[in-house]
Amino acid sequence: MSKTQLESQTRQGADGRAWPSFTEAMGVWARIALLSFGGPAGQIAVMHRILVEEKRWLGEKRFLHALNFCMLLPGPEAQQLTVYVGWLMHRTLGGLVAGILFVLPGVAAIMVLSVIYALYGDIGPVNALFFGLKAAVLAIVLQAVFRIGKRALANGTMIALAAFSFAAIFLFDVPFPLIILAAAAIGYIGGKSGLKAFQGSGGHGAVGNSSVAGEDTILGRESLAEAGTGAAGVLKIGITLIVLWLAPVAILMLIMGPDSVFTDIAVFFSKMAVVTFGGAYAVLAYVAQAAVENYGWLQPGEMLDGLGMAETTPGPLIMVTQFVGFMGAFRDPGGLSPMIAGILGGLLTTWVTFTPCFLWIFIGAPHIEKLRDNKALSAALSTITAAVVGVILNLALWFALHVVFRTVGVFDGMGMHVSMPAFTSIDPYAVLLCVAAIIALFRFNMNVVLLLVFAALAGLGLFATGLLI
Repeated sequence: MSKTQLESQTRQGADGRAWPSFTEAMGVWARIALLSFGGPAGQIAVMHRILVEEKRWLGEKRFLHALNFCMLLPGPEAQQLTVYVGWLMHRTLGGLVAGILFVLPGVAAIMVLSVIYALYGDIGPVNALFFGLKAAVLAIVLQAVFRIGKRALANGTMIALAAFSFAAIFLFDVPFPLIILAAAAIGYIGGKSGLKAFQGSGGHGAVGNSSVAGEDTILGRESLAEAGTGAAGVLKIGITLIVLWLAPVAILMLIMGPDSVFTDIAVFFSKMAVVTFGGAYAVLAYVAQAAVENYGWLQPGEMLDGLGMAETTPGPLIMVTQFVGFMGAFRDPGGLSPMIAGILGGLLTTWVTFTPCFLWIFIGAPHIEKLRDNKALSAALSTITAAVVGVILNLALWFALHVVFRTVGVFDGMGMHVSMPAFTSIDPYAVLLCVAAIIALFRFNMNVVLLLVFAALAGLGLFATGLLI
């Protein structure tokens, strides 16, 4: 497509409709952001309904191709998908605005909740509310295991990869990035070799109930990927984003030293942004392990509280990392007041977590057409997704131990590092709430937000009756 043709298409879509104005697009992205509850699956479903079925900006196939491309990238795929579609509609500025608007409501909501939690988290009613939320969150994570496993574990090879992944992280404390890199290498080699077990798509599959043909949409069927920013422009944007991402990290290390909590936050979450493939729940397993066991920023139950916040607010589920950064800095403020330190720690976490998402899209989007049919990369995605099932199962079990038991220790020996509960410390009310939440979600398919509300009310009810102290 020539430059002249592209300029013409920016005035009129392939289906004859007027191309959406930048202002109209901003309104759509703000609407999607405010409706994006319930984790990645819910967010992607909302985007599909509005962008494909309602607005018909792009067709079913292009949406799924874009989604599968985002699944190949580290970081939250739902937010990256908004950046990619925003880039398709209005290039770099469109991608920036779409991605920022998608996270903005979550940033504000999690920051307010983090402040309330830090100030009032030990007060009885607030503690009871989060006690109930923990049970619902456990059920939601278990549902994620089943949903992803149903899609990803298509054969014995994938089941074995998930089992090895679970054993590696749960029994031997193998770092999450190493598990993902190993899975990707196995999948890439298997796909390159043409082995049948590695030929699954690894994608999401259909996300809507209807199919919208490309020719009936604004973007049409032609590829716009190569008509965008040239190589020099891509390089310029890439360098700018790298500087914006890593400059604060370098400055903090120079000014505050390597032992500062802000340096730890900047370095850890920057590393997380590079290695966390496989979706939000896989990322949370990595963050929970590091934040609780390595850095001591949170207690295990507090990680569940943060996840409950993220599940009940709009925006990416990975926004829980802002709560982690807030609490870490709040408890180790250095020379600052705890509240100021917490706010800065939370915002720093969000900055280094999400800035790379724009980098991956703006560098990769112009070449997506070349990647979408690469069988070796698709196989790598399939094995990563299979490994992620094992990682999320570890997260679910780890959460379950810390919800159901009041005391959890660690067994170190024989090369293993395993969480071991004190079975006499079992909490019967936590068990009751967890079982009820699991039944509500799996048997009756209760809406996630509604489940969280009922669970929180149940926790408050236990406190009001004196059963929860």
